[in-house]
Amino acid sequence: MLRSDQILSTVEMIQKENLDVRTVTMGINLLDCHAETVAKTCANIEEKIHTFAGNFVPTCNEMGERYGIPVVNKRISVTPIAFVGAGFERDGFVEIAKALDRAATSVGVDILGGFSAQVEKGMTQTDHEFIASIPDALAQTEKICASINIATTKKGINMDALAMMGHTIKAIAEKTADNNGFGAAKFVVFCNQPGDNPFMAGAIHGLEESEAVLNVGVSGPGVIARALDRLIAAHPEPGALQFDELAEEIKQTTFRVTRCGELIGRAVSMSLGIEFGVVDLSLAPTPAIGDSVGEIFKILGVDAIGAPGSTAILAMLNDAVKKGGIFASKTVGGLSGAFIPVMEDSLLAEAVGDGSLCLEKLEAMTCVCSVGLDMVAIPGSVDADTISAIIADEMAIGVINAKTTAARLIPVPGKEVGDSVSFGGLFGAAPIMPIRNIGKSSRFIAWGGRMPAPIHSFKN
Repeated sequence: MLRSDQILSTVEMIQKENLDVRTVTMGINLLDCHAETVAKTCANIEEKIHTFAGNFVPTCNEMGERYGIPVVNKRISVTPIAFVGAGFERDGFVEIAKALDRAATSVGVDILGGFSAQVEKGMTQTDHEFIASIPDALAQTEKICASINIATTKKGINMDALAMMGHTIKAIAEKTADNNGFGAAKFVVFCNQPGDNPFMAGAIHGLEESEAVLNVGVSGPGVIARALDRLIAAHPEPGALQFDELAEEIKQTTFRVTRCGELIGRAVSMSLGIEFGVVDLSLAPTPAIGDSVGEIFKILGVDAIGAPGSTAILAMLNDAVKKGGIFASKTVGGLSGAFIPVMEDSLLAEAVGDGSLCLEKLEAMTCVCSVGLDMVAIPGSVDADTISAIIADEMAIGVINAKTTAARLIPVPGKEVGDSVSFGGLFGAAPIMPIRNIGKSSRFIAWGGRMPAPIHSFKN
């Protein structure tokens, strides 16, 4: 049972340490919205979203004010649209994206995710049409996020879809060049994509989910950082603290953060009469000072993010967060762990700028965190095959390690290493990250087909 007194004891975490409920995301099943025509399908989609989410934003605001815990983003995720629009062509999917955008605006949510497809083993003609629609869909909408799941541990990697991803990302960036390729920040390529993830850009309402559910994403890297600061300050003498004690502090702090998220989520769920789904207890940073996962690296003993030891620290952090959160919540799901989105974390972005964090080290760190190469700005001149090959490496990490991972790469038109880019708000800013060995992976990408699943995937 959740007790309000336990939650209210964390007021200082909210007021001084950037604790918030990062998102409450309503997932809505849209499969029954499919109709014979695109126009009717769009009308059905708008009607259903308004029916379920018409009072969603005011309710989140009310509960945030009641408990003194701000809900930063109110979001919607929907059934992967490639399923909803089965049989439609490219232009039809663009119209569906516009309908989703209108619906998101009408109910007042910040972002809507689920303009997505799942093609890890193969692609239908509809999938081809859908993927072709993504650049125009993201260029012609404001609140829509898109994703493609191209790999799973059970199925391997769809290399045909992978080859298309580099071209798709380049096209998205070009069509939004007037905003530094911002459309690419709303598109993510997944391995083992979960159906209950409340975080964007990869949120979908999985086919296995109920008609409508509420999933909560909590955050709090600033809270973890301050807790560690206090613990270390209380034991200043050499050898007074050991690493397992630091991990325990992270675990206990995550417990309190997760309880906050569960309280808000269940309160909104009860008020709206919609099933509560999961708490995703990921440490999601923001560009705000004091809200950085990168700061935790420095507190725990590396003087430059990306220096030897960074991967080990991230592994411990990810594990401690999961342990604390799982004990705190009845239902943990989504991604749950630590995010390292370069543009959304000011200290990670700074590390890219001073050269201490390179792409190869970042990729190594993604082996032990939640998600992957996230919000990485790269030169606009990088070719499509190189982008696809970078994604291939990240997908392989997810497939072999049976974990969710992803790539959100942003080739910024007209910008090269030495330049920087800013999208503002939660999307942040960063220098352009250098990419080595550009143009040397085309023969690899040209093979196509499917990279087989690993031997340990066969568990039936």
